[in-house]
Amino acid sequence: MDQTNVLQASCPHCAAQMPETATYCPGCGQPMEAEERALGRVGPFPESIAGALAYFTFIPAIVFLTVEPYKKNRFVRFHSIQCVWLWVAVVLIAIALKLASLILYLVPVLGALLVWLIAVMAVLAAVIVWSVLVVKAFQGEMFQLPVLGDFAFQHADPS
Repeated sequence: MDQTNVLQASCPHCAAQMPETATYCPGCGQPMEAEERALGRVGPFPESIAGALAYFTFIPAIVFLTVEPYKKNRFVRFHSIQCVWLWVAVVLIAIALKLASLILYLVPVLGALLVWLIAVMAVLAAVIVWSVLVVKAFQGEMFQLPVLGDFAFQHADPS
């Protein structure tokens, strides 16, 4: 595709020139999409705090999905649904890793080291994903994980 045919837009924050299809400004890093952000309050909490609290185990997420006024708030519902499905995914991955470790333990010496390495990497990845989700929710963003976030976004509308 010819670069001269790409439409140029400017960032509303810093006026940097960029392609119209850009997701983030190359000058200041601000998101260019019109995204939903938490601005109000739900119950005694600001929306962003309630969304971040949903990720502290699956219990607050389930409570937020069943208790008024949280279950009618789109932002809190999104983070609660994403949290529940993240827990389901983590449990399934843990089961798969446990089964794989049973096979790897058959390999003398190296098998135990591989199991340990995989376990450490899996825990590190889970902590990083969890941290990102909590921070993004606290910032008022509806950050979507691949697949799980899409599902949560589709089902976040209160019924």
